[in-house]
Amino acid sequence: MADKKDKGPSKVEKAKAASDHLRGTIEEVLQSDAEKFEHDDLQLLKFHGTYQQDDRDLRKQRRADGLGPAYSFMVRVAMPGGITTADQYLGLDAIADDDANGTLRITTRQGIQFHGIIKDDLKDSIARINEKLLTTLAACGDVERNVMACPAPIADEPHRIVREEAARIARELQPASRAYHEIWLDGEKHISAKPETEPLYGDTYLPRKFKTGIALNSDNSIDVYSYDLGFIAMVENDVLTGYNVVVGGGMGMTHRKPDTFAKLAEPLGFIEPDQIIEASRIVVMIFRDLGNRSDRKHARLKYLLDEMGMDKFRDEFNNRASFNLQPYREHDPIPVHDYIGRHEQGDGKMFYGVFIQNGRIADFDDKKIKTALREIAKKHNAGFVFTAHQNVLITDITAEQCDDIEQMLRDHGIIPGLELSQARRNSMACPALPTCGLALSESERVLPEIIDDIETELDKLGLRDEPISIRMTGCPNGCARPYTADIAFVGKGPDNYNIYVGGGIAGDRVVDQFADDIAQADFVPTLRPLLENWASNKINGESLSDYYHRIMGTTETRIKVTGLEESTGETFSLKVLQ
Repeated sequence: MADKKDKGPSKVEKAKAASDHLRGTIEEVLQSDAEKFEHDDLQLLKFHGTYQQDDRDLRKQRRADGLGPAYSFMVRVAMPGGITTADQYLGLDAIADDDANGTLRITTRQGIQFHGIIKDDLKDSIARINEKLLTTLAACGDVERNVMACPAPIADEPHRIVREEAARIARELQPASRAYHEIWLDGEKHISAKPETEPLYGDTYLPRKFKTGIALNSDNSIDVYSYDLGFIAMVENDVLTGYNVVVGGGMGMTHRKPDTFAKLAEPLGFIEPDQIIEASRIVVMIFRDLGNRSDRKHARLKYLLDEMGMDKFRDEFNNRASFNLQPYREHDPIPVHDYIGRHEQGDGKMFYGVFIQNGRIADFDDKKIKTALREIAKKHNAGFVFTAHQNVLITDITAEQCDDIEQMLRDHGIIPGLELSQARRNSMACPALPTCGLALSESERVLPEIIDDIETELDKLGLRDEPISIRMTGCPNGCARPYTADIAFVGKGPDNYNIYVGGGIAGDRVVDQFADDIAQADFVPTLRPLLENWASNKINGESLSDYYHRIMGTTETRIKVTGLEESTGETFSLKVLQ
């Protein structure tokens, strides 16, 4: 790690330093006839919440026609805790139709993405998002990104505090630069003899992206161990007594680079309720000052922590804090809830969880999801909360409204989530092709049919109602958190995937690599021996994850993804880098 740091700043670091606090030439290119952004602007756009992409399905034909790529933009909305009003949701719905490809996509981090926005509509789209009191600022880029929180709108004090603190962290850790307001909202230009400053981030911001989430000791539906920084609200007798702090999680890795790995966050310590903002800033500042700025494949907090060790990291934290960390408080494994179906809020109202396959809010031939949600928002003026599992909770409604909403969903061809198999309810995929420039394989477009095949196998084995999580990504960067799933398919190339097993719905285990270079048609045959053994030999309702770890003879919860030798039948051979 030290040698890599001595190589000097990466190209991205140089681009940030020369950007005039994220301005670059973005405004000039927006106002020009250029069809795309280039060079440093491509990195700076991310801080503003947008990525330049092109339709990879069209590349070959356009090349044959003598044309360049069909450029468009993905725009991501940051919404702490995934919370929106009906009016805000309707505004997003309209933007999808007017400026994007007619769909909205719920991200795995409780945000919304638009795809297919062309350059001429980019400024208008971002301005319209802000008109609804939402923002795209810091939804991407080397800063604190969307802050996650338990999505359930439970009307007790701990849940209220968690929602409020997520919003407060997002505000406190937002970049100070006026560039966003100048470029997208026609804000007044910064003209002063005194240079503009970034009090928290400095001229080069963070070494790479930074993700934070707040769970409760009764609910880890956000996968709190997957992020750079996690807070677990400790609730005793309905009182939030403080937070356990975990640091250094992260899902990304790179194929054939064993020094990159997925990792769960580790316990740092316990803090009082009023110390959460200071604790957030301190962890960010440690990463800012000590993180790797020469090799972006190692520019995540998890690699800094791996280099320093927890004891040194904790000392660094205490040296910067106005308080001393208290010992981490032991707690039971934290349950996970998907909140599908109807639930009591605790204030006389209810909320209703709608399953959205892979988070894609769209109208399909047999399912009019987008139309249904739009009509629900108009008719019932309910709140909308997006979850880390790409679903939506319709909140603050009565029992009668629940009945009507469920009927409206059925009328639009949408089967209530409680009638779905566990495999489908707990499945997720990243967008991958055709829009993501990093995708090596398909993901969102093929996972539904893969779930069909796996469902058939599980039905044969009597496992349809057994909890199991299945996730898929088109590359190893881990956007759908594949490395904490029971089963994960991670793309390596066209119709070529690695299969991982051994995570679980609880999000407190990292997978082992199970098989290499598997085509989609071979997914079920490859997994069948494991599934058959699970069905025949599970004890006391063991989950697939628990069964797998029992037969492997290991209960390790912190495994770096470095390779599991090919497995067949009932025997498995594990290689672990401690």
